[in-house]
Amino acid sequence: MDDRRDKDINFELIHDEEKEDQIRPNDNSNYQAYGASDDRRKRGFRGSLISYVAIALVASILGGLVATFVGPSLLDNLGITTASKEYQTQPINIQTTDDLNTVSAVVKKAMPSVVGITTLETQQSIFGSLDREGLGSGVIVDRDGYILTNSHVIANGKAKKITVLFDNGEQAPGEVLWNDATLDLAIVKVDMTNLPVAELGDSDSLEVGELAIAIGNPLGLEFQRTVTSGIISGLNRSIKMDQTNVMEDLIQTDASINSGNSGGPLLNSKGQVIGINTAKIKSAEGLGFAIPINVAKVIIEEVINQGSFDSVVMGVTILDIKEYQARLGINLGIEDGVIILEVGENSAAAKAGLVPGDIIIKMDDVEIATTNKLKRQLYKYKVGDRVSLTILRNNEEMQLDLEFIENK
Repeated sequence: MDDRRDKDINFELIHDEEKEDQIRPNDNSNYQAYGASDDRRKRGFRGSLISYVAIALVASILGGLVATFVGPSLLDNLGITTASKEYQTQPINIQTTDDLNTVSAVVKKAMPSVVGITTLETQQSIFGSLDREGLGSGVIVDRDGYILTNSHVIANGKAKKITVLFDNGEQAPGEVLWNDATLDLAIVKVDMTNLPVAELGDSDSLEVGELAIAIGNPLGLEFQRTVTSGIISGLNRSIKMDQTNVMEDLIQTDASINSGNSGGPLLNSKGQVIGINTAKIKSAEGLGFAIPINVAKVIIEEVINQGSFDSVVMGVTILDIKEYQARLGINLGIEDGVIILEVGENSAAAKAGLVPGDIIIKMDDVEIATTNKLKRQLYKYKVGDRVSLTILRNNEEMQLDLEFIENK
């Protein structure tokens, strides 16, 4: 053996020449003590081999007969069920789950209506004017070029250039028709027709545990039109974006939502848009939020029909009841609601009979805890709609009907 090769390799190898030395007997070995001569050993070996083969053949035949006829009846008597031959050789088919089939169908239906949005915004700094690029997603809500997205995607209306990227590879410049930073919603218009339109669902009928599918452009255009799925994890969630802005009534989902798929749709199992993806909690995975689509429906309709949208107004000056008590250093024993400080002359509130000091705690069946909640609720209505208000006046609960009128 080559000693040098053994030192280079950490394994102990058995080389071919060593194998031959181990199995080849020499003339002085004790192997010859078992036979009288080489010829007799050869004849004896052949005879023994034939005997062994014959015995093995007979044993194999007997074993097969026993396994075929005796084995099953014996196992039956012992109460053991044997598997049939057909079952043992039957191929295993792996079938996709219903959820996977549903997600694929939803994506096929909704994907053409999802767009990418790139923006260019000029920002001022100590070094002068700087251009900042942005990226987000959107969803087509009308065949004549109306696209719903987040306000922050288009820099809250400050983007100087907007480009919309479609599923078929086309691009078109976009124009902001309406924008509201409080709602974090915006409508962008492109000069195109016959576009594929997303079907809008009913976010008020959602239940926790339902399938939720998000489509968008997370982390840049190289991952555009990424699909993630999960469930509706919670409803009517509130998150504090900064010291003054609280987003309320949000849909919580564990479908992955990242910065690039903001503005994209959150879909149900029917492929209907139930929300617009808007935010996630950076410190935790699986905590994404979407704006319910029902908040945007009236806005979309008005912008398409009128070219703009103005929220209905009540004609009141209001303040959170918590803040009101804190400012005055008093305790009214009321935690949620908004207090009316002033009522405009000839306003909808005045016509309904509201007066300063009234505390609004409900609008229809929706609890009103903050001014932000009330403002968001007003987006659901248009001129001519009527609502029922539940208020506290002198610590007594009462109800008033209010009709929204044109703001003059």
